[in-house]
Amino acid sequence: MTSRPNPNKPHTAHRNRSPATAKKLGKLHPRNPHQGRYDFELLTRALPELADYTITNPKGEPTINFSDAKAVRVLNQALLAHYYGVKFWDIPEGYLCPPIPGRADYIHYIADLLAQTTHVSEDNTPPTGKDIHALDIGTGASAIYPIVGSQSYGWRFTASDIDPVSVNTATVISQANPKLKGAIKVKLQPEPNYIFKNIIGLQDYFDVVICNPPFHASLEEAMQANSRKQHNLQRHRGKNESAQISRHSTKSGNAAQNLNFGGQHKELWSEGGEIAFLSNMIRESQQFAAHVGWFTSLVSKSENVKPLQQLLKDLDVAQMRIIEMSQGQKSTRVLAWRFDTDEA
Repeated sequence: MTSRPNPNKPHTAHRNRSPATAKKLGKLHPRNPHQGRYDFELLTRALPELADYTITNPKGEPTINFSDAKAVRVLNQALLAHYYGVKFWDIPEGYLCPPIPGRADYIHYIADLLAQTTHVSEDNTPPTGKDIHALDIGTGASAIYPIVGSQSYGWRFTASDIDPVSVNTATVISQANPKLKGAIKVKLQPEPNYIFKNIIGLQDYFDVVICNPPFHASLEEAMQANSRKQHNLQRHRGKNESAQISRHSTKSGNAAQNLNFGGQHKELWSEGGEIAFLSNMIRESQQFAAHVGWFTSLVSKSENVKPLQQLLKDLDVAQMRIIEMSQGQKSTRVLAWRFDTDEA
């Protein structure tokens, strides 16, 4: 088992505002390379195929039709090629194709969390290298978090999922790219009712667990959320740009009728929704307290924060943090907790 940090921190609930420069609404983490508009000239050099999907908005700026699943996938391929050196990345049709800037933000804020607590250094820089072992729960076919974390900080990742197709796809991606070889190990969770059992072994130690849980309780709820998102996007774009994008739409169809970033059942919704999933995750985490430095998860719905905090207090966690994040018009947060495992 890897040696564990022992910060001897007091029991506390702390709202972590992280770098002040990133706390203005819409600002990404300062270390996140995906600031501002996408540089299509740069990205097209990394992946010439992107030019086939590039259109121009009414302001004369290059963009893509974000309602076109193929265009979104090609944009992700260009981003991964340019910023992370990943030359092969593809996912099956209908699987979640996540927006990379927001996913990268999670990784950078988690790096700050480790730097502030369990891996404090004299210059306050985040820990790097393969000594840091992270566990990604529900990695999906894309394996975005392990890719970003391993290439940004050199961390070693174990990634789990309950879907065999996702596990196979993520494994192919990790093995097909020289930069990812040895950095990512993908494991199938054979019992979907469990999160850590079968994944964390007796000799395993993870410095941090990350998780992007299923947000919705049903397909209907997921579709309603997507419809609201598309309405807001079109309202911010304006009628002219929406009309132009409509003319450039492909066979992927209208995003109001399809989840524009894709996603399978297991990726988008589960029985009881986000609150049920995270409640189960928190309860099970207590059994693996000695094997994990920090447990963390995204919490999409703000109304779920207080009941989850109460559950953590009931379990007498040693530390608890809420890390606020924002990107454009969207705000979200990371819930982090750890147990007191000192053997005194």
